[in-house]
Amino acid sequence: MADRARSSRIATAVALLATLLLVVTACSEPTPRPAPGADPTQVDAVEAPRLGACRRLELDDVAAPTNATKVVGCSSKHTAETYAVGDLPAELRDAAYDSAEVGRFAYDTCDAGLRKFLGADDSQSMRTVLSWAWFRPSEKAWDDGARWYRCDVIGGGEQSAALVSLPRTARGILSGRPDDRWVACVKGPSVADSAKIPCTQPHDWRAVTTIKLGEAADPYPGDRLSEVQSRDFCKKSVQAYLDYPPQFQFGFTWFHEAEWKAGNRRSVCWAKTNE
Repeated sequence: MADRARSSRIATAVALLATLLLVVTACSEPTPRPAPGADPTQVDAVEAPRLGACRRLELDDVAAPTNATKVVGCSSKHTAETYAVGDLPAELRDAAYDSAEVGRFAYDTCDAGLRKFLGADDSQSMRTVLSWAWFRPSEKAWDDGARWYRCDVIGGGEQSAALVSLPRTARGILSGRPDDRWVACVKGPSVADSAKIPCTQPHDWRAVTTIKLGEAADPYPGDRLSEVQSRDFCKKSVQAYLDYPPQFQFGFTWFHEAEWKAGNRRSVCWAKTNE
């Protein structure tokens, strides 16, 4: 009886120890390591990033809500440059981390800021391979009170095969007549679903002009009217761009209600040309 009682006590102690080890293990999971190329001091930083910093971002980085990629010298190879940094307005301090209101503020701020930074008008900003990405603090930093945003100009966009390298600074590079390195072209049978490429690369289509479909306060005109107005304007505009040839091909990129609500009021006209 004594041996059985001692064995029972030992078994119970072993079971309790195993349970304790499971609890301790569960409560002491290792802290996730920063992504490759990340600066550990930036990962959960509460302080806002540095304005004017350059980084070597990849397409996957652009899709993430936060970014801690190491800063590199702007005279070295880079694909992103921070052109706007700031704190969210007071009315958004209590917003959820992924709230639509925060996203809309970032869209308006980064979009308008990019045009000013590049020296572009509304039409040029839609006919370039340059675009922007915005980042917020990590969720941990957000919980610690961080409320900053960061806008980066990048050499590419969602449909790009890869981001292209930027000059030492992208400030003012769309002023006047921009270099073909920054003008959007497309290679393929049509412009639909094709990735923008710099016009310095072999191409079939060039973005030559845009049409404004309404003012900021106007309601969305509807899919059919937007498409027809874009088609009719682009046909005349591309014909004039090509110096009125008897035969020519043109394309147009028009947008829908979601883009209208986000602030876009323009469609893009494309000319079939390899020049």
